[in-house]
Formats: sequence, structure tokens, C-alpha cells
Amino acid sequence: MVVADMANFYREPDRRQRFLLPVDMSDWVSDTDMVHLLLDAIELMDLSAFEAHYTRRGTGAPPSPPSMMVCVLIYAYANGHPSSRKIERLCERDAGFRMIVGDEVPDHSMIVRFRKRHRSAFEALFAEVLQLCHRAGLVRLGVVALDGTKVKANASLAANRTARPLEAEVAAMVSAAEETDAAEDALFGDERGDDLPAELRNASARSARLQACLDQLHAEANAEAARRQEKIDARAAEEEATGKRKRGRKPKPAEAVVDEDAKANVTDPDSRIMKSRKGYLQGYNAQAVVTAEQIILAPGVTNEANDVRHLGPMIDKALAMAEAVMGEDARIGTALMDAGYWSEGNAALETADCEYLIATTKDWKQRKAMRAAPPPRGRIPGNLSARERMDRKLLTKRGRTLYRLRGQTVEPVFGQMKEIQGADSFMMRGEEEARGEWSLHCAGHNLRKLHSESVRRGRKSGKWLLN
Repeated sequence: MVVADMANFYREPDRRQRFLLPVDMSDWVSDTDMVHLLLDAIELMDLSAFEAHYTRRGTGAPPSPPSMMVCVLIYAYANGHPSSRKIERLCERDAGFRMIVGDEVPDHSMIVRFRKRHRSAFEALFAEVLQLCHRAGLVRLGVVALDGTKVKANASLAANRTARPLEAEVAAMVSAAEETDAAEDALFGDERGDDLPAELRNASARSARLQACLDQLHAEANAEAARRQEKIDARAAEEEATGKRKRGRKPKPAEAVVDEDAKANVTDPDSRIMKSRKGYLQGYNAQAVVTAEQIILAPGVTNEANDVRHLGPMIDKALAMAEAVMGEDARIGTALMDAGYWSEGNAALETADCEYLIATTKDWKQRKAMRAAPPPRGRIPGNLSARERMDRKLLTKRGRTLYRLRGQTVEPVFGQMKEIQGADSFMMRGEEEARGEWSLHCAGHNLRKLHSESVRRGRKSGKWLLN
């Protein structure tokens, strides 16, 4: 009796109920969902970089519109779904994705091809999203922060090889290919015969990757030899100019010899072994310039673990983005960097339009020095080195206040992207592909910030952004 009474208590769903009117997908998605903003935003974007690949005429079925594919990818990356197979499933089952694609559900292979084909166009897409953020008043200059984070490549640490095993494996594959050719010549003569089996085709592709790894190791050896020769030439020129022999051991002659311990990855030859806070990983160094409002101003990717060589290029890129979005009069103001970017050469790049505050020691040491030392007073002594001048600037009241903002800008952005968007690893392989995918992640982050602001304003005034 109790069971019957409880059964009458619930409101059971009628799964066989037919709809009397046509279904509107927007009714199935919350008004505050990002998809509404994204569909409006896509209409305002210049997608010519994507559309240029397609021709109006041709045989076969017409392709899916680039606007739909771009919308799907941004929505997927912003919500932490970079896997092409997962995106396909979501386009079938998720109301937000279904609202974008309608009944034109793309399969995972189409998503992979589109993402790889247009990898260089994602930076232009990032600029379009940044432009929308500027229209909404979210891009404010004055103080920006630059930092890098290690992102795992689509490759394993175990796939690294030194030069000698690589050469042996390539030689073995070449020998196997020659034996296969000889056997086929004996069997078929001058006739074509059948297509090569799949395992041989895969072996050929693997051989190409192995050869690419060898080429990379030799290129690095040549570059190191060139740097060494440059030092030797500079030393010789200085000795000739002064007429005095420099003290110390004379440098060894520059030889392009591959280091026996140097390694290359056979899965993604462009990726490198890098040290992160959680240990070593096979990956890339992803860079970002971020405003005080946590809007990414410029993205970048390199396979160099050290940040020091990327200060100038990233600041230049951020300034170019700011000028493109805000006009030629845009000025950055102050740029904050941690000790990974410190060098006297980088400090010399400071201009009147962009002041640099670069930590000269690790963050915990920098914070300790700020707590221990009182703010300096009086005029700046004229005999200070570049490092001492930077240390003094950081210890001033203004320097302490500004540098403290670094921990509230770029570091939280990386945390949000990795935790919410799954930006702690790349799906595509290759430096150019990783650069495009990072731009897509950064565009997704900025769109999430734009969406949050849109929801906030909508609840306050009833007016939504971009409408």
C-alpha cells in the first residue's frame, strides 16, 4: 500500500508524447548558454581565411560551411572537448552542439581534416574574437603579463631516440624495402602487381618520421657548430683589434658532430623534452600575453624550453594585435615577466611606450626580497648595473604593486585553460599545428570571458552583448 502511494507521488515522464508543433532547438538550451553568444559572434567575424580554401564549383557533395565548423570547434574547445570523436558524439547528442549543426552532423574525420587544413587560420580567428572582446570593452591596456607554460605534445617520452638507434632503424627499413622490391621484381617482372599491403605503407611513413628525426639532430648539430664558430671569430677579431691574446683556454674548432646523448621524438619530431612542475614531459612551451582583466592579447608556441628568447617577439606580437584591434595609437604601458625572461639584452629592449618589470630571481626569492628590503628612496645611483637597476625598480612601492598583479593575471589564465578547456595537451602533432591549436584554445578562453561579461550585463540591464 505504501509503494502504491509513493508511485502516485512522482511526476513520471511521458516518453511517447509527440510534439504537436515543430521543435525549436533554442528552447532546449538555456538562455545563458555560450552557444547563443557564439552563433551571434560568428555572424560578425571575418572568416575569409577559412573560406579561401574552398571553390564554388567542383564535383561531389558540397562541404560543410566553414562558419559551422569554426563554431563547433570554438564551442568544443571552450568547453574542454578537443577530441574529434567526442565532438562527433556531442554533435549527435548535446543540445548546444545540435543547435550549431542542426541535422548536418560532421563525422570525426571531417573535424580532423578541417582542424589540420586550417591550422594557420586559427590565429586570424583569435584576432576576430579579440576584436569582439574589444567592442565589448574588455580589452584594456596599461598593464600586461607575459608567461609560458609547458603543454604536453601528442607524443610519449618513450618515443625519443638518439642518433645511433635512429640510423640503425632507418638502415634496417631501407634494407627491408630493397628486399621487398627485389622479391616483387622476381614475382611480377615489369608488371605493377597488386597494391602494397598496409603494413608496408605504414613502415614507409615511419621511415619518413625517423629520417625527419635524424635530420633534426643534424640540423641542431650544425646550428651549434655555427654558434661556436661565431664565438671563435669574435674572439679572433677582438685579439686582432687589441693586439693582445685573450686569457683562458682557446675554443675548440667548430665541428658539426651530433651529440651521442641528443634525442629526437619519432612520434612528433618538433616536440622536445621539457621540465614542468610535475616532472618531465614531451611537449611545447606555450606563451601568452594577458591583460589585467585576463584577456589574452597574443598567443604563441615554441619548442624551446627557455623563455628568455621570446620576450621581444611576444611583446611585438601583442603590440601588433593591440594596434590591429584598438588602432595605431595603442600602447601597452607596463609588461610584467618572471625570472625566466630576465637577461640584460631583454632589459635593453624596454621602450618609452612599454616599460618592463622582469624578476631577476625565482618568484619565491623575489617575494622574500620584497618582504625583507624596504622600498628604496632618493635618486637612482648612476653606477648600477642593468640587473641592479631592475632589482631597485621592483623594490619600489610602485614596482611591488605592479609585479604583484602578475600572479592575478597570466597564471590564473593558464590554470583556467588547463582545468576547464583541457589545454594541458595538444591533439595535433607538429609545431605549426600546435601553434594553431593553442590559438584556438586562447580564442575559446577569450570567448568564455566575453560570455561571462554578457551574462553579467544581461542580468543587470536585460541587454545581451552582440544582440
